[in-house]
Amino acid sequence: MNASVRIRTAWAHRLVAAAAFAFALSLVAVMFDMPIAASKLSAQVMASLPQSGVDHPVTAVLLNFRSYDTLLEIGVLLLAVFGALASFDTPAAAAACVASTANPLLGSLVRALVPLMLLVAAYLLWAGSHRPGGAFQAGAVLAAAGVLLRLAGMVPTFLPPNVLRRAALLAGFVIFLAVGLGALVTGRALLEYPREWAGSLILLIEAALMISIGWILVSLFMAAPSPVIEENENT
Repeated sequence: MNASVRIRTAWAHRLVAAAAFAFALSLVAVMFDMPIAASKLSAQVMASLPQSGVDHPVTAVLLNFRSYDTLLEIGVLLLAVFGALASFDTPAAAAACVASTANPLLGSLVRALVPLMLLVAAYLLWAGSHRPGGAFQAGAVLAAAGVLLRLAGMVPTFLPPNVLRRAALLAGFVIFLAVGLGALVTGRALLEYPREWAGSLILLIEAALMISIGWILVSLFMAAPSPVIEENENT
């Protein structure tokens, strides 16, 4: 790289850093300039909790009162994994993935841990309706189980997703969106659940989200480039 290219690159980095800093300052200024709410949101959430279909206020906010925020979050995760898969160059990238190991101790440990992790994920999904937990926590535990299986060499190197894998990636977003559009068809607002079906619909959405989040995180891990350790020829 010649001197002029290095100078242009350095100035580009400075401009990006300055723009990011200015944007951060503007966000701070907006936050300090926001008016004080006339009423406490926590009191409104607790007052509307019996209509949400769940007993935990966080789950009620994420999956009912402000469910469109959660829908957009899943969309962002999908965009991230689509970008990762698009840049994953098989089979060359597949050869650079985490190498499997024949360590019997690690294999025995993973065989003992993964069933327990699946139980923990199921419990977190069920517990989310009345205590801390839910789809994101359960999906993270599922993803951790998948990563352990990959590190122990018990699943094959990541390959382009087949129909089942694509369904797992899209299940959470598609079912979430279908429930929201179904509310529009019945004359309600987007993602406004019928009160008598709210609990069941939230459980359905969270179950689908758990599967999608778990598979998205595992896919991001397996599609990420791994450092290739070259053996010393003199050894």
